[in-house]
Amino acid sequence: MVVSKENIIQYIPQRPPFVMIDNVVDIDKEKVLSDYKISNENPLIKDGYFQEGGLIENVAQTAAAGAGYESVSNNKPVNIGFIGSVKNLKTYSLPKPGDIIETETLTISKIMNANIIKGKVKSSGITLMECEINIFMQEQ
Repeated sequence: MVVSKENIIQYIPQRPPFVMIDNVVDIDKEKVLSDYKISNENPLIKDGYFQEGGLIENVAQTAAAGAGYESVSNNKPVNIGFIGSVKNLKTYSLPKPGDIIETETLTISKIMNANIIKGKVKSSGITLMECEINIFMQEQ
């Protein structure tokens, strides 16, 4: 475990109840792995399922946690990121409260303040969603 649930908010700009990541399980320069247990209280639960927007936010927060971890490691403030676009979105299934999702993000490229991230969300080894997200970083 690289970053535990108890410490995750020091690496991301989001605050409860809009935190959609529990732990950073593994990290390197291009890849971040996270997990998240979906609670019944999550604001993006609808009709008994964690919605597609929640999966996208989970991918974005996984990428943000990686960027935040890098910033904190270099004694810099954590930057705020904004989703600019979502491309090649494929949703195969939606998880339910109580499910644990595992998310992998891969940084495809960084151009100035824009990051292109490829994300994949799984639960119990089954791919639920994959996409590409453009995230624009606002430096502090």
